[in-house]
Amino acid sequence: MNILEQRRWELEWFFLAALSAFFAALAAIFAKIGLQSIDSTVAAAARAIIMMIFIVSFVLIIGKSHQLTQLATRDMGFIILSGVAGALSWLLFFAALKIADASRVSLVDRASVLIVIVLSALLLDEKITLKTAAAGILIFSGLLLLSTQATE
Repeated sequence: MNILEQRRWELEWFFLAALSAFFAALAAIFAKIGLQSIDSTVAAAARAIIMMIFIVSFVLIIGKSHQLTQLATRDMGFIILSGVAGALSWLLFFAALKIADASRVSLVDRASVLIVIVLSALLLDEKITLKTAAAGILIFSGLLLLSTQATE
């Protein structure tokens, strides 16, 4: 990979991740508003149905639906595990969001990055650099500081 391809790759993944964070923030705010008079489990189910319709439509529009039948058994197994983990995450997220401030719930939820750092080292052989460890410590410190703040 030459220097231009490397730089493009660095910008591309960061841009996509930043957009993901933006839409995750909108999802939390919209969910908090929508949870005013509905059970959190029902809200999570409705969200899952909407997401399925949206994502399947997107796959159809971009012409990649044929790839759904080409998934290897191992890949599909991990995608299923990811789906179950994601569903459990959203059920618990919506339950917490129903009873607490969106900013505090989202902060704790996004601390999953700390778990990803550890699990990616243990399961994917990714290296934890000094920079990654320092960032993890800062994230954890911020999490403690903001999640335990007294309500005003």
